[in-house]
Amino acid sequence: MVQMPDILNWFGWCTWDAFYTNVSAEGLKQGLESLEKGGTPPKFVIIDDGWQTVGMDPTGIEYRSDCTAKLIHIKENHKFQKKGKGHRADDPAMGLGYVISEMKDRYALKYVYVWHAITGYWGGVKPGITEMEHYEPKLVYPVSSPGVRSNDYSDVLQSITINGVGLVKPEKAFEFYNDLHSYLASAGIDGVKVDVQSILETLGAGHGGRVKLTRKYHQALEASISSNFHDNAIIACMSHNTDTLYSAKSTAVMRASDDFFPRDQASHTIHIASVAYNTIFIGEFMQPDWDMFHSLHPMAEYHGAARAVGGCAIYVSDKPGQHDFNLLKKLVLPDGSVLRAKYPGRPTRDCLFSDPVRDGKSLLKIWNLNDFTGVIGVFNCQGAGWCEVTKKMVNHDEQPGTITSIIRASDVEYPFQVAEDGWIGDSILYSHLGGEVTYLPRNAFMSITLKPREYEVFTIVPVMALSSGSKFAPIGLTKMFNSGGAIKGLKYETENPVATVIMKVRGCGPFGAYSSTKPQRITVDSEEVEFEYEGESGLVTFALKVPEEEQYLWNIVIEL
Repeated sequence: MVQMPDILNWFGWCTWDAFYTNVSAEGLKQGLESLEKGGTPPKFVIIDDGWQTVGMDPTGIEYRSDCTAKLIHIKENHKFQKKGKGHRADDPAMGLGYVISEMKDRYALKYVYVWHAITGYWGGVKPGITEMEHYEPKLVYPVSSPGVRSNDYSDVLQSITINGVGLVKPEKAFEFYNDLHSYLASAGIDGVKVDVQSILETLGAGHGGRVKLTRKYHQALEASISSNFHDNAIIACMSHNTDTLYSAKSTAVMRASDDFFPRDQASHTIHIASVAYNTIFIGEFMQPDWDMFHSLHPMAEYHGAARAVGGCAIYVSDKPGQHDFNLLKKLVLPDGSVLRAKYPGRPTRDCLFSDPVRDGKSLLKIWNLNDFTGVIGVFNCQGAGWCEVTKKMVNHDEQPGTITSIIRASDVEYPFQVAEDGWIGDSILYSHLGGEVTYLPRNAFMSITLKPREYEVFTIVPVMALSSGSKFAPIGLTKMFNSGGAIKGLKYETENPVATVIMKVRGCGPFGAYSSTKPQRITVDSEEVEFEYEGESGLVTFALKVPEEEQYLWNIVIEL
């Protein structure tokens, strides 16, 4: 088993869509402060493209200017130095370390990652530059396969192909990565997002072929990560080529889809479906990353619900001041932690051979497990898809229909992992949007109907039949997408005629549970609390305060 980086357990913010390459230290502070003030403090940040020192080739063709530029120095550009103006200075007291130290202290950040391409930058490392010549970069020109060129010959790839890549000599790759990463680590950087990884498959000529070149680069990259960063701190991106999948031995987190495209209206349903189905394969050996999203966006809740069942890192790329905190608080606790499900979220069995984006009749269901509950996200993804003619995502159905499907407790795989001994198969389903409790006997099902681009999240809990005659099932924090992720400990004790449920619970807000009988008494940390009981549905609810300690576990006792 490879080590999973701890960023998966915390809320994060990425600078890309907020600033693109115009990101600066000042903009970074604005974004962190904005999210913190709203009660959802990021605990990790990804400084995306825009922090490095790059230069254009004087003879370069500006097809995509950011992709023709090449790395001309290991260290940060002037925007990430103390004064942030003019030209980059070599004074360590003014450098990246100062900026990162100030941000970590001021905003209680746990982790700061930075972006770089696997070749250094989009256009690689610039040859003929004194600071970079010892890596022996050589200008090479990508050669893509006919299949790639006919399917999606993107602007980025065309730009890199026309202007070439400054490829560090493969035998110097570890030296290059080690110099880069050791400097970043000395400045307080905790990890890296390594992008454009698939470009290596186009550069194999003269290096023994694409497989050999990719293997050399990934061995060097992962050796440097291991030497310079704790926690296996790397996110792999643009890395779905077969050579990378086979060459990456210790990388644990990999983007499982194309980007989140905030302005591409057709892309959002496809994004969710693509990640879910790609996870069937990728999720067997890596933790799929669902990419960032915007909390203030027409499809924000749709994306947020998918991340909650995806078991992935949860991070946004909001511009400072442009947030939906009501949505974010369904994902993020006040201490900046998230209720992450245990596994990569995968489609349910009955979705494996359906087409939830094109067949006009199927909903996409994604399942996952927590410690004591299951969770299923249901999405109407119909109406959009990839067009082989225009080579872009399009709405192939402008008015996709309302779809009805069914939910079973057995849609969640391995339910016995979360059920107590003696479970007879009955379950409780709690709907996040509907706020309804449904009791499902073994093998029963319920219907769900969703309009286009609608979603619902169900918490699924095995019902425990107690010897006292009561039945009980803990739901969790009912205002969170993944309600059951809050429950970290659960045991039952029975001394007739009283049954006692003892739970360890993380977080704050309304806590819900199903009980066939009204509880006699509920205590939180030995203090009795008021509760409400709906006799018809069996829903018990009470409030948990905001804890003073990070990731604090409340001790809850319910007497039945």
